Amino acid sequence: MKAVVYTEYGPPEVLKLTEVEKPAPRDNEVLIRVHATTVSVADFRCRSFTVPLSFWIPARLALGILKPRQQILGAELSGEIEETGKDVTRFKKGERIFAAALMRFGAYAEYTCLPETGVIAMKPANMTCEEAAAVPIGARAALHFLRKADIKSGHKVLVYGASGSVGTFAVQLARYFGAEVTGVCSSSNLALVKSLGADNAIDYTQEDFAAKGETYDVVFVAVDKCSFLDCMKVLKPKGIYLNATTPVRTLRMRWTALTSGKTIVTGEHPGEKADDLVFLKGLIEEGHLRSVVDRRYPLEHIVEAHRYVELGHKKGNVVITVEHGCTT
Repeated sequence: MKAVVYTEYGPPEVLKLTEVEKPAPRDNEVLIRVHATTVSVADFRCRSFTVPLSFWIPARLALGILKPRQQILGAELSGEIEETGKDVTRFKKGERIFAAALMRFGAYAEYTCLPETGVIAMKPANMTCEEAAAVPIGARAALHFLRKADIKSGHKVLVYGASGSVGTFAVQLARYFGAEVTGVCSSSNLALVKSLGADNAIDYTQEDFAAKGETYDVVFVAVDKCSFLDCMKVLKPKGIYLNATTPVRTLRMRWTALTSGKTIVTGEHPGEKADDLVFLKGLIEEGHLRSVVDRRYPLEHIVEAHRYVELGHKKGNVVITVEHGCTT
């Protein structure tokens, strides 16, 4: 089968389209024929080994010390069940699914295997395979953090980085939970953010959100380009700060949590259960949630796709089409 493989860390050019052996499912796994995947932040960081210096050693141990341990990236996907292991009961051949594969990757290929107990759900009926592939990571991350805030009707939520993968879903989900939403983005994305349901949109190139005098019950940082101090300026005394971009709390964050009534929540992993994906599927089919696809590339152009994502200006998601002509 065709797959994109990387055998060293580095720029997009380390990604090579090649022929590899088609995987066979274990007893508890399903073999998935991949229709579409994405270039996620996880893919970009693993490929380039872009991690904070303090996490360099544990990251190398996890990903591979001298070279990548898992050589096929691709952390989310949509596709079709091609084969099931003998112990599989949740799925059957021919079913259309979407899934997160963040713990093992593997979606940059025509086929991949996942355990049936993983983050897999039936594909939303009202989404194409490309749209569905863009949901499992960003939407689950947004849902995970917003649930930490226990948002209720009337709460005011600020989403910084509202036009990115996590941010576009955070805006929609916060609105669904009843919040008044303000999104922070660039001028070219103001219309997009408002179309997703934001009550207000702030152009960070023209306005300083921290100087407007508004305060919020929740500040959600979806893109790591704003200071913690600015976020604290606009967060209410008992507000909740959510940061999906950093894995740990800094000393300043810890001190703030200890000395104020504010709650600080940083990069916790949403887990490896399918429940949240099933919940999101329901919201999509009810018309409450949609994915934003900025660009689409065929698998053969994966290097170009990674180059574009590295620029840091994508809107929503960049999708990779693995099976050409798949639109349903």
